[in-house]
Amino acid sequence: MTNPTEIIPGVLFYSFLSKMRKEKVGFLEHSTLVLQVSGLFTLATATETISMTGGNMLLIRKNQLGEITKIPIDGGDYQTIVILLKEDLLRKIALEEQIETVQKYTGAPNILIPENDFLHGFFQSVIPYVKHPEAKITDALGMLKVKEVVKILLHTMPQLKEFLFDFSETHKMDLEKFMLSNYHFNMPVEKFAQLTGRSLAGFKRDFQKAFGMAPRQWLQEKRLAEARHLIENKHKKPSAIYLDLGFESLSHFSHSFKKKFGVAPTELPVNTLL
Repeated sequence: MTNPTEIIPGVLFYSFLSKMRKEKVGFLEHSTLVLQVSGLFTLATATETISMTGGNMLLIRKNQLGEITKIPIDGGDYQTIVILLKEDLLRKIALEEQIETVQKYTGAPNILIPENDFLHGFFQSVIPYVKHPEAKITDALGMLKVKEVVKILLHTMPQLKEFLFDFSETHKMDLEKFMLSNYHFNMPVEKFAQLTGRSLAGFKRDFQKAFGMAPRQWLQEKRLAEARHLIENKHKKPSAIYLDLGFESLSHFSHSFKKKFGVAPTELPVNTLL
């Protein structure tokens, strides 16, 4: 998430804002537990969209691509507490608690957690740290808070053991299908390789076989082709689509578009027949 308050370094974060914000999150590297304090939180991936409001909790699976939209509602503010469940911390917990998993996790990538007194009490215990971010919380205390919430999650939903403690490598997935669904996320080629279960060299080799060109070239052309379609046929404004198509700035998008098509995106004729 963009510019949250870091309460426990690398572990616990608090996000507050008073107006809508859409964030091209891209690569969600770590499993993450989100408590929605107030406002509307929406996570959109290539396969699903999940929304939640105040009092709801969501467990997000590691190694995903997604976009988060934060919206204050009913005249209030938007507030979220986020805990990153990093693999190194989960490995330590698995060793200390002698937790073993016998199979690879194949369930839902994102799970809404039913509200219960134990989790509610845990997040109430976090509030003092949120209210006093100037206090320097030690790494040891951060580890204790992660251990506590993991144990509560397992007590609440024992089936989450495979979700949390699957340390197997990402399986080698259908590269072509994956890229056609996720090309609009702005991230390094190395991350695309990781998400498809390949080394960088293997990813480039398989990509060339699937698409007949290098990944960066294909990504640029795919995004620009989609931009032209949206402007010509869907009457979208360049300023409304460039971020959603993986471009970092409007000027970069406009320059690339003109270089590809010989005309600025704002000068493109609109198809009025559709």
